[in-house]
Amino acid sequence: MNPDAPSTSGMVTDLHGKLDYATYLQLPRVLSSQKPLSTPEHHDELLFIIQHQTTELWFKLMVHELKAALTYLQQDNLDPSFKVLARVKHIQTQLLSQWSVLATLTPSEYVQFRHVLGPASGIQSYQNRQIEYLMGNKDRRMLAVFKHNPEIYAQVEACLNMPSVYDEFLRYLARRGLPIPAEVLNRDVTEPHTPHPGITAALKLVYEETTKYWDAYELAEKLVDIDEGHSLWRYRHVKVVERVIGFKRGTGGTAGVQYLKQMVDDRHFPELWDVRTEIKEPGRA
Repeated sequence: MNPDAPSTSGMVTDLHGKLDYATYLQLPRVLSSQKPLSTPEHHDELLFIIQHQTTELWFKLMVHELKAALTYLQQDNLDPSFKVLARVKHIQTQLLSQWSVLATLTPSEYVQFRHVLGPASGIQSYQNRQIEYLMGNKDRRMLAVFKHNPEIYAQVEACLNMPSVYDEFLRYLARRGLPIPAEVLNRDVTEPHTPHPGITAALKLVYEETTKYWDAYELAEKLVDIDEGHSLWRYRHVKVVERVIGFKRGTGGTAGVQYLKQMVDDRHFPELWDVRTEIKEPGRA
């Protein structure tokens, strides 16, 4: 017996009739949900499936946290909103880093089983669409790909009809007494946000008077974090897709890389980026 081995005294080993780890996490169900369709089964299809399933699990948590952030902002309860937005940032880091695993899939390998996907495509990820809507990328046309499933369609449409995190941020600023234009506050939240110089001017006050508006300042930087994180994730997505399929069309009928490239530079919270140009050095006009 190794005297340096860690003690197992007190470890529960009799789990008959008790809740165990696998049961709590429903591991038999989770680990049996990978169903490769290639015949004969291609070795790398399992990687492809697990990559996307784990992405969807992180998406589920992101939707959960973004909805919580909306609620906290509506209640002017900023401290917990800081916590959940920080968590979203770390989820994005996980999503970004796992692209490196899929990048090990070569074009020669993927082409062996790509045909089994048929029209299935990441553009049909209803959780990713919910994230886009909650972040403010409102595009009603994207609901069309979910019409075949009324339950999922309703979930996605509900997020389209919600104010985005940015909408609630701007409403909070208005309640703090900052001059957010009325037409912005009263806009149709199912439509994309249009940058407004009045918002940039209000944010300039926040960044120039950080002591007075510390809560808004902290929240603004949390939002910049997740906007940047989303852009980085999109960029990595583009590069991995280009690496694996080049400029082929996507399985869902999109232009593939060209379609994805159009979204890389989209900014969910544009005035939070624009204001950086407007901030002057102390003592300078």
